Amino acid sequence: MYYRNKLLIPVLAIILVLAIGLGLKLRGSKDGEDPDFITDADEIEIIRSDEDYDFEIADDDSMRETVMYFKDRQNLLVPVMMRIPWEEGIAKRTLSNMIDSPELRESLSSTGLRAIIPQGTKILGMAIDPETGLCKVDFSREVLNVESKEDEENLINGVVYTLTEFPTINEVQFLVEGETVPVFTHGTDTSRTFKRENINLAGDLTEGTSKVVVYYKGKSEDDNFEYYVPVTIPTLAPVPNMYTALELLFDGPPSELGLTSDIPEGVSFHGVDVSGGTAYVDISFDYAYPEDVEVVLNGMVRNIGLTLSQFADIEEVELLVDGKTLEEAGLDVYINDTIPTFANVY
Repeated sequence: MYYRNKLLIPVLAIILVLAIGLGLKLRGSKDGEDPDFITDADEIEIIRSDEDYDFEIADDDSMRETVMYFKDRQNLLVPVMMRIPWEEGIAKRTLSNMIDSPELRESLSSTGLRAIIPQGTKILGMAIDPETGLCKVDFSREVLNVESKEDEENLINGVVYTLTEFPTINEVQFLVEGETVPVFTHGTDTSRTFKRENINLAGDLTEGTSKVVVYYKGKSEDDNFEYYVPVTIPTLAPVPNMYTALELLFDGPPSELGLTSDIPEGVSFHGVDVSGGTAYVDISFDYAYPEDVEVVLNGMVRNIGLTLSQFADIEEVELLVDGKTLEEAGLDVYINDTIPTFANVY
């Protein structure tokens, strides 16, 4: 124990010196100026532990469970949790794992998903302002090599959603070779910063007064891999709410998206109430319970849970059938009622 403590002391001292130095560097910038940009050569990335956020760490202490975004054959963005080595500069490493390459294509081949960052792109640097949560990412010029407007939107949104999975990042600014590029190849205004919003937008925001995110399901072309897809839908509700989100889930996905859901035909939604962190969702069957009712109900609960995850303080989902608990309805089944941490795991 004594020998171990002797080893820890110099390590802790080095960490303290680095932390103080970085703090002085950031605080030394004048009001209205950006903190010094951290390049590939001297990168130091700030990933702070927030009190209300728990990092998901895999069983292997050297690996971190990290969410990345890819696109499917309908060009919809899909969040996927992958385990990558835990190292300094984890956000930069995460983006590097999203760059198109023969190796990534091979890794994703069984899923039907594809990379959103063009092949040959390099992450030249990254800086995070700990006070504002602004993350500046410097890409090499290859990042501009996208084939269409849709691919460009997926690039922007996928990078923003991936980085804002980290608790210290609230918004993202794109740089190319160290400079702000006013407009990307297909016309996207990149002179501004981007926040996490409107993923896989289905509909016109101007036609609604609020919007919700509903999780539907997609599948690979060979039907061997299924995955959940978050879809932003404008609504006429005054504010985003659980009832509207679940109503849209049970109504089914917009036909043009080519998606499905875990809600079987003939199952109706009647309402949702919340008590003590549990969302009680009342449903009914228009037919006799299916033979695989336990599988069906667990799929429904997961799909419902993902859709409700956008609302604060919801920890569990409990199904009611015609106002009765599953036990009262004569269903002796095991249901995993916890809100899922990740939509898709690979």
